[in-house]
Amino acid sequence: SGVAWNESHHCRLLAELVPDQFQMCRRNLEVMHSIVRAARQTKSVCQKTFADMRWNCSSVQRAPSFGPDLLKGTRESAFVYALAAAAVTHSIAQACTSGELPLCSCGSIPSEVPGPDFRWGGCGDNLRYGLQLGAAFADSPLKSSKLGTQALKAMNLHNNAAGRQVLSDSLDTKCKCHGVSGSCSVKTCWKGLPDLDEIASDLKSKYLAAIKVTHRLIGSRKQLIPKEMDVRPVKETDLVYLISSPDYCTLNLHLGSLGTQDSSYLCLRWDGQCNKTSLGSDGCNLMCCGRGYNTYTEEVVERCHCKYHWCCYVVCKKCQRKVERYVCK
Repeated sequence: SGVAWNESHHCRLLAELVPDQFQMCRRNLEVMHSIVRAARQTKSVCQKTFADMRWNCSSVQRAPSFGPDLLKGTRESAFVYALAAAAVTHSIAQACTSGELPLCSCGSIPSEVPGPDFRWGGCGDNLRYGLQLGAAFADSPLKSSKLGTQALKAMNLHNNAAGRQVLSDSLDTKCKCHGVSGSCSVKTCWKGLPDLDEIASDLKSKYLAAIKVTHRLIGSRKQLIPKEMDVRPVKETDLVYLISSPDYCTLNLHLGSLGTQDSSYLCLRWDGQCNKTSLGSDGCNLMCCGRGYNTYTEEVVERCHCKYHWCCYVVCKKCQRKVERYVCK
């Protein structure tokens, strides 16, 4: 992330780039800042989105050296590929809007007729340019790599496209008011994308409803079709996976499960903690897989008794308090 990306030889610093990505890097050096930002966002947003789950996306920190949980065609890998593909498109589209990229600018004016109370204006996110470059960068490893089965490549390409489609569907009208004393007599509106957190939340719903598929010859070409015959056909926004995931309750490095047991897994997983009162996925009953939990008390130091001083700073004291923590056995 500290690279300037102003010389073509900088592209050689990323050893994992396939030839098509390397050439894209050399031709579009200015885009690399957006791609690096997308990679960083994918890691942080994925972990934030799954912070309350047994699998909490901690393995994405090792990218591009993925572990078994993200290499074997699981629903977890489906989510990560979809989020990463959406993030690259999202980052490039907004970089156009902010003026970071010299070869693109604001998105085009929408073709739909504006309403009586607003007019098209402002600077919309350039989704079209983001989709074009984002797809080229994210999909090229899957099209050129000799690693992995055809089924796995087809799965990852589908999930990449699904992530971009969910992002495209999220493009919404955003407005700014004008008028005397904030009357909002006139609104200027444009098409903009939501934060990546919102896209990740939508994709998490897709993850929970992901379809197990098989790669089978249908007619003259192979297609991804549901493994169970009574499941509806796969749609373009569905996430798909090839093999079932482990339950992530216990440590099994062969399957990519880091487990949820006690704080000794602090550096591998997250904090091993559960929420005693929650009935959701972060609750001690589900998180600890029925093993129960240990309770311990911890002292935390917080800012307190803060006072604002004119002008213009805040002074706080430091207070200590005891909190209870619950850690899976």
